[in-house]
Amino acid sequence: MITEKTLKEIFKINIYRWKTAITLIEKNSITTRGYSIEDLIENVNFADIIFLLLMGDLPSQKESKMLNAILVSFCDHSITPPSTQVARLTSSTGSPLNASLAAGLLAFGEKHAGAIEKAMKLLQDTIKLCETEKDIPSLAKQITDKHLQNAKKIPGYGHRYHHKDPRAARILKVAEKLECTGPHTQLAKEIEKTLHKTKKIHINIDGANAAILSDLGFHWSTGTGIFMIGRLPGLIAHINEEKTQEKPFRKTLKLEEIQYYGKKPKKITI
Repeated sequence: MITEKTLKEIFKINIYRWKTAITLIEKNSITTRGYSIEDLIENVNFADIIFLLLMGDLPSQKESKMLNAILVSFCDHSITPPSTQVARLTSSTGSPLNASLAAGLLAFGEKHAGAIEKAMKLLQDTIKLCETEKDIPSLAKQITDKHLQNAKKIPGYGHRYHHKDPRAARILKVAEKLECTGPHTQLAKEIEKTLHKTKKIHINIDGANAAILSDLGFHWSTGTGIFMIGRLPGLIAHINEEKTQEKPFRKTLKLEEIQYYGKKPKKITI
């Protein structure tokens, strides 16, 4: 009997249409990044499997605790974010959980949840230019001056509700305790020092986590995805609360709150 393996050996052709280095599926067997699913189920937590999938190997004990703390810090911010409002509004129409959740996730964009990715890229690109740790303060000043001169916000700094984001200070403290800080965190802190002197602006949770994730080795392109993983349980909780505690078809506006500025009513003349 000629098998696929035989065909490949005979004709030296690539018969595979998809390739992956993430998970191997065989009959009665699942292996992720080299580890059997049975061992993973019994021995690792959810943060560990996220680290394994994104980074290629299991984290150390300290890295595991750090990523878990980061995910917890993202879990919810009440009904203030657009994503939560959209998810609840969609749920109130009678849409199922998956549709309401998708609506909330689609609300993430450059202005909401995009800051962590931009902050990670800024920090990672800057550290590449750094020859020694002594260069970090001057690079931080260059970043701050450039953004202020162009009237641009530095991603990961300032917050619309919190003058000093309580999550940021604590997550940085946890990172120091777990020895998960490095040059990216140092740069983020130096930017905060420089920025606070002129604008009294502090680092927020996106900036703090961007620095820590960068020091853990995560590429900047995974930033928004990690934020979404952390926020997912909060969105599900809000959708469930909307369905069980609120009346259907949520009315977010009254007619008197809507200003019409189009053409005045007119009749059709034939």
